[in-house]
Amino acid sequence: MLQVRPPEEITAPPIVIRRYGGDELESLIETVKSSLDHLRPWMPWAWAEPLEPSLTAFLTGAVEDFDRGGNFNYALWDSARLSFVGGAGLHPRLGPGRLEIGYWVRVGWLRRGVASAAARALTSAAFQLPGIDEVHIRCDEANVASAGVPRNLGFRLLRTVEDDVDAPGEVGRRMEWLMVRGRWDEPPGHSSVGHTGGV
Repeated sequence: MLQVRPPEEITAPPIVIRRYGGDELESLIETVKSSLDHLRPWMPWAWAEPLEPSLTAFLTGAVEDFDRGGNFNYALWDSARLSFVGGAGLHPRLGPGRLEIGYWVRVGWLRRGVASAAARALTSAAFQLPGIDEVHIRCDEANVASAGVPRNLGFRLLRTVEDDVDAPGEVGRRMEWLMVRGRWDEPPGHSSVGHTGGV
């Protein structure tokens, strides 16, 4: 667990990245349901049946995890903070000094720079935390759209390894992308941080 938390809100045009507060369930369910055909090839959690209890448990856990310095999950909103357009997170599951970024985007907001804006902003937020020296993004080799995000942000492809197939779109080869603190030069369109998390 991290002693210092990342920001609770980040403005990263065309989106706002905001930690889950617990009141997003209706928007989360609607967004996921509208995008199941897009999400299910890559996201095992999108197969949960029934969906509502699974997303309720996720939301409760997301609030608790952020508060205690565990996983840092965020809702992605449009710049007017009216439309829920996806989700992203900073995850310490790779061990000390490392954070992994995950992201997904709803149908209707694909190919509009949402995932790239989220990953760019969260990479910057990660490197503002003491002790974080590496940011990772991992995806299946077949997920070309997801792999394009770290590639376009200047991440280095560290390796491609054999992995379990967890969703029907996967081929079982995981791409592992890496950015190190000394190489991160925030690309144009950088984010602005809202209120930060506490210690």
